[in-house]
Amino acid sequence: MTTRHDTSRWRKSSYSDNGANCVEVAALPGAVAARDSKDRAGAVLTFDRQQWRTFLRSLRD
Repeated sequence: MTTRHDTSRWRKSSYSDNGANCVEVAALPGAVAARDSKDRAGAVLTFDRQQWRTFLRSLRD
Protein backbone atom coordinates (compact mmCIF):
# COMPACT_ATOMS: atom_id res chain seq x y z
CA MET A 1 0.00 0.00 0.00
CA THR A 2 1.31 3.45 -0.90
CA THR A 3 0.43 6.39 1.30
CA ARG A 4 0.76 9.95 0.05
CA HIS A 5 2.34 12.15 2.69
CA ASP A 6 2.48 15.42 0.75
CA THR A 7 -0.92 16.50 2.10
CA SER A 8 -0.27 15.38 5.67
CA ARG A 9 -0.05 17.99 8.41
CA TRP A 10 3.50 17.67 9.68
CA ARG A 11 4.72 19.07 12.98
CA LYS A 12 8.21 19.26 14.38
CA SER A 13 8.98 17.41 17.58
CA SER A 14 9.18 19.66 20.60
CA TYR A 15 12.39 17.82 21.50
CA SER A 16 14.11 18.69 18.22
CA ASP A 17 16.75 21.33 18.52
CA ASN A 18 17.04 24.30 16.17
CA GLY A 19 20.04 22.78 14.46
CA ALA A 20 20.44 19.65 12.40
CA ASN A 21 18.56 17.14 14.58
CA CYS A 22 14.93 17.66 13.62
CA VAL A 23 12.16 15.11 13.34
CA GLU A 24 8.66 15.79 12.04
CA VAL A 25 5.60 13.65 12.66
CA ALA A 26 2.17 13.49 11.05
CA ALA A 27 -0.99 11.78 12.25
CA LEU A 28 -2.49 9.49 9.63
CA PRO A 29 -5.67 7.43 9.81
CA GLY A 30 -4.64 4.64 12.18
CA ALA A 31 -0.94 5.43 11.96
CA VAL A 32 1.84 7.94 12.61
CA ALA A 33 4.46 8.98 10.06
CA ALA A 34 7.93 10.34 10.87
CA ARG A 35 10.52 12.01 8.65
CA ASP A 36 13.73 14.02 8.76
CA SER A 37 12.83 17.70 8.47
CA LYS A 38 16.02 18.38 6.50
CA ASP A 39 14.95 15.93 3.79
CA ARG A 40 11.20 16.35 3.43
CA ALA A 41 11.17 14.57 0.08
CA GLY A 42 13.11 11.65 1.55
CA ALA A 43 12.08 8.50 3.34
CA VAL A 44 9.04 8.44 5.62
CA LEU A 45 8.70 5.85 8.36
CA THR A 46 5.12 4.80 9.09
CA PHE A 47 4.10 3.15 12.35
CA ASP A 48 0.74 1.81 13.41
CA ARG A 49 -0.52 3.38 16.64
CA GLN A 50 0.65 0.51 18.87
CA GLN A 51 4.13 0.55 17.34
CA TRP A 52 4.34 4.32 17.87
CA ARG A 53 3.30 4.00 21.54
CA THR A 54 5.88 1.26 22.06
CA PHE A 55 8.56 3.40 20.39
CA LEU A 56 7.77 6.44 22.58
CA ARG A 57 7.65 4.30 25.71
CA SER A 58 11.10 2.88 24.91
CA LEU A 59 12.49 6.41 24.56
CA ARG A 60 11.12 7.38 27.97
CA ASP A 61 12.52 4.27 29.68
